[in-house]
Amino acid sequence: MGNDARGREQERGKEGQEQFEKNRRKRYLLEKKSQGKCIGEIYTQIAQQEQSKSNFQEVLQLNLLRGHNFITICAMNQVKVHRFLEKTKTKTKTKTGKRKKEQEVEPNVVTSEQIRLRKKVEHLIKKQKIQQVRMALKSQDDPKAWGRDARIRVCDSTIASDKVGGNLISFLVETAYIQPPINQMAENSPDIRPAFRHYINSAKASKIFLSLSVNRKGAKKCGIIECDPLILKGLEKSAKHLVMQYKPMLVPPVKWTQYDKGAYLFLPSFVMRTHGAKQQREALKRSPQKQLTPVYEALDTLGSTKWRINRRVFRVVESIWASGGSLADMVDRDDVPVPVKPDTEDEAELKKWKWKASAAKKENRQRHSQRCDVELKLDVARKIKDEDGFFFPHNLDFRGRAYPMHPHLNHLGSDMCRGVLEFGEGRPLGKMGLRWLKIHLANLYAGGVDKLSHDGRISFTESHLDDIFDSADKPLEGMRWWLNAEDPFQCLAACINISDALRSPSPESTISHMPVHQDGSCNGLQHYAALGRDKLGAATVNLVDAEKPADVYSGIAARVLDIMRKDAQNDPETDQNALRARILINEVDRKLVKQTVMTSVYGVTYIGARDQIKKRLKERPAIADNEELFGAACYAAKVSFKI
Repeated sequence: MGNDARGREQERGKEGQEQFEKNRRKRYLLEKKSQGKCIGEIYTQIAQQEQSKSNFQEVLQLNLLRGHNFITICAMNQVKVHRFLEKTKTKTKTKTGKRKKEQEVEPNVVTSEQIRLRKKVEHLIKKQKIQQVRMALKSQDDPKAWGRDARIRVCDSTIASDKVGGNLISFLVETAYIQPPINQMAENSPDIRPAFRHYINSAKASKIFLSLSVNRKGAKKCGIIECDPLILKGLEKSAKHLVMQYKPMLVPPVKWTQYDKGAYLFLPSFVMRTHGAKQQREALKRSPQKQLTPVYEALDTLGSTKWRINRRVFRVVESIWASGGSLADMVDRDDVPVPVKPDTEDEAELKKWKWKASAAKKENRQRHSQRCDVELKLDVARKIKDEDGFFFPHNLDFRGRAYPMHPHLNHLGSDMCRGVLEFGEGRPLGKMGLRWLKIHLANLYAGGVDKLSHDGRISFTESHLDDIFDSADKPLEGMRWWLNAEDPFQCLAACINISDALRSPSPESTISHMPVHQDGSCNGLQHYAALGRDKLGAATVNLVDAEKPADVYSGIAARVLDIMRKDAQNDPETDQNALRARILINEVDRKLVKQTVMTSVYGVTYIGARDQIKKRLKERPAIADNEELFGAACYAAKVSFKI
């Protein structure tokens, strides 16, 4: 028993000795690591001390692998330290005491924070505190991006934070090339050039600014991405590649059952566009279901209406757009030329040039916006033109007006949108349908024809049947009568429909898909007249039955003209409006004041009214001088507000 006890005691002593050796090696390893020595070398020394053991090879391989990993990490940290020190170099003294600039690796400005961090790093390096150096430079590993930091999360853990935007731009500049379509013959070397170019500019530029820094002198430096002219030319068509969230549906929309249940199958939809107004949305949630049921049913009826593309009209639209636009109220695809700065020091000439150049640039910006809008509409039409039908889910704006949720190509849009859309389900015209189709054509032609009685409008249509047939058969090669209409594309669609009906054996049995629009007469004034029980006002906005429709805009234009005639009799030397009134006497009509009168009940401001009238006057050649045009618009807006 005594020998057994001594044996067990020796075994416990041997186990304790082995545990002691393990702890000693661990302390030795941590001590050497804190002194900044090579971890691989430490593990090699430890492995050499264990040569007498049977598992020497396994321990050596494992420790060498660990050492290799640590060496790699140490090397990477050393590179980071070196880059940081090179990046934050400022100025050093020469032997003569003069100061000279060190060659900068990057064009970055050294901030006071970086200078303080550099001093701290140099101090830690002298004391061989490598671990503290690495921790101090951890925040400098990835510079801040020009945008927001993008964080990549995996399993709810942030594993990286990088300036994704800046790197993506760098990749684009380095890898994107363009090959022009000309001079690419087999015997010639291919003409390949970068699609984008990045440069620093301290002057004000009209390009795309991606970064902004300040140099030592305080001047601003802008990083600019400049694209190749071929790329710039294609940007006008880039709108077609935008992803639109709410598109027309090929199946009937889901019926509305709650404020957030209905319309699209999967996309989030709300019955009212509250634009972030929480109180309005909460009030909508609390509304009794019985009160909202009629609203849901009305929206369901609008959304379940089937539409389709009028392919004959759409082909005409595509042809005009491919030819450069600038026809049937379509925007011109070319920009207006910007006048060149004159080689003179005359302030009056330079002032005129600045005015004209500013107007040309503004016009080009507007044209670009309009071209993008046309591309968006046409892109939607191209994708659904071969469909048998599609649907527009509807919801309400904050005022309670119903609108299609798809914002571009819909039946409440421009003349082009309405012209290329027709009902998906046709109906026989019948006697009343054919009659209203003729009235509808006269309304679309306008020009005073829409102010005639119904019989007068029917007579107008029947007197222009030859023009209608020519427009339907040869819309672009014929006499183009339809282009004279106020709504040309809708007029063309009506010409095609009437032509098909009258040429058929039974016009009244012809299937028609044509929507016949019924417009109000200045709805805002109609509401005021109805609320105030104003009989005179009700008659001017067609709330009272009459043989011919009343026109409130023509009445207001007549009163504006009376005021201007009185002002024109004054002396121009004492009244500056006298000369403006004399210029505008021959320009006042319903079109000049219509938009201002229509928007006055919605709170249009003086500046808004001035811009509206100025736009109408620019369409006429009567006033060429920009200053006179501006003054005339100001005067006309003030007179319109007096009525």
